Amino acid sequence: MNLRAIGCNVTSAPVEVRERLAFAPSLLPRALAELNARYGAEAVILGTCNRVEIYLARPEEEAPLHAPLLAEFLSELHGLPADTILPHLYEYADADAVRHLFRVASGLDSVVLGEGQIAGQVKEAYEMARQAGSTGPLLNSLFPAALRVAKRVRTETGIGRGHASVSSAAVDFLLTVFDTFTDKTVLVIGAGKMGRLTLQHIQQLQPARTLVTNRNRDKAIQRATEFGGQFIPWEQLDEALIQADIVLSTTGAPEPIVSRQRFDEKVRYQRSGRPLVIFDMAVPRDFDPAIHDGETVILFNVDDLTRVANQALAQRRKHVPAAEAIISQEVRQFVLDWNRRKDGPIIGRLTAEVDRLREAIVAPLLQRFNGKLSEADKAYIEGAFRLFQNRLLHGPIAALQEASRLGQGQTLREAIRKLFGLNDS
Repeated sequence: MNLRAIGCNVTSAPVEVRERLAFAPSLLPRALAELNARYGAEAVILGTCNRVEIYLARPEEEAPLHAPLLAEFLSELHGLPADTILPHLYEYADADAVRHLFRVASGLDSVVLGEGQIAGQVKEAYEMARQAGSTGPLLNSLFPAALRVAKRVRTETGIGRGHASVSSAAVDFLLTVFDTFTDKTVLVIGAGKMGRLTLQHIQQLQPARTLVTNRNRDKAIQRATEFGGQFIPWEQLDEALIQADIVLSTTGAPEPIVSRQRFDEKVRYQRSGRPLVIFDMAVPRDFDPAIHDGETVILFNVDDLTRVANQALAQRRKHVPAAEAIISQEVRQFVLDWNRRKDGPIIGRLTAEVDRLREAIVAPLLQRFNGKLSEADKAYIEGAFRLFQNRLLHGPIAALQEASRLGQGQTLREAIRKLFGLNDS
C-alpha cells in the first residue's frame, strides 16, 4: 500500500489559513487532473468548513508523496507561500491514512463529535474525484469502505445521537449569548445544505422573525417557505443586516460577501448602536473579520465552536471507545483484504508454477510404474507430492503475507518473482 492523507483541519490551522487553501468547485477538476498528471497518483480532495485534505495513492514501487511536496502544490494553486502552509499540514501513511479517513467519515475528527454531515461530504468528494477520473483501485476501495464504516459506527454506537452539527452547535453558542429570542430578528444567509440545517435548528429558538436570503432566489424562497421565514432578495442584503439582531452565514462564496468598508458605509451607522451578533460558519469566511468591534458587533467564526462543542457533547464522548474499536477492527480488515488482493496474483502464479513442476515429475513417474501400482498407491504418491508442495509454498506465502501486513510486500513480491522465475502474464 502506498497511501497518504495530507492536509490541515481546525486543530492544525486557523481559519485564515484554511480559507486560503479552500478549493472552489471550479478549481477542483483542474487540481485533481494536476495531481494525476504531475505525480501519477490517484487523488481525492476533501474540503469542508473544518478541513482541507488530499488523499493520494501511488503504485507501491513508486516513491511515496510527502507533505513538503504537497505544500508546494498548494502554494502554486492558492498563491500562499509554501513555508506558510507546511507547518499546518499533517501527514498519515498507509494504515494510519486508512484510520484517519475512517475517523473523519465517522465524525470522530470533527469539531462537533459525531457530526453526521461529514459522511455526506466525504461521499461528495469521492464522487467528484471518481467522475473526474482521478481515482483508481485503492481509492475506489477505500472511500466506499469509509462510508460503510461510518454507517456502522452510527448504527452500533451512540456517537451520532441527537442532532448535533456545526449548525446546531452555532445555535447552542447563541444560547450562551441571549436569554430570549422572541424579540429577535434572525437573518440566515445561504440556502444550501448548511443553510437548511441552520434554519431547522433556528426554529427551536422561536425568534420574532427569520429572514432568509441567497444568491439563488428560488432556493431562498423555498427555504423561507419550508421553515416559516421571510424571503429577502439578495440585492437587499444590507437592509436585512440593518434589521437583524443575529446573523448566521453559510454561503460557499470564494471571498467575503460583506467587506468592512461595505458594512461601515451601509450597515453599521444605520443600526444606531444596536448590538449585532454574527456567526460566520463559512470557510472561506463570508464576513471580513475586521467588522468585529467587540462592543456593538460581535463576530464569531467556525473555530469558536470548539468551546461550545466540548461543553455540549459529553454524552457522545462516552461512545468514543466503542467507535474507535470498530474503526480499529475495520482498518485491520481493510489492510488485510487489500494485501490479499495485492498478493493474490503472485501467489496464484507461484502455485501454478509449482503445480506445473510437480505434474512434470509425477506424470512420468506414474507412467514408468504403469501396471505395477494400485490406484491406492498412485493416490498415495500424488498426495505425498502435493503435501511436499504445500509445505514448500507455506514458507514464502506466509512470509509474503506478513511482509504485506508490515507494508513491505512489494520487495518480497519482486524477490519471489525472481527466485521462482515467474513472469507477469
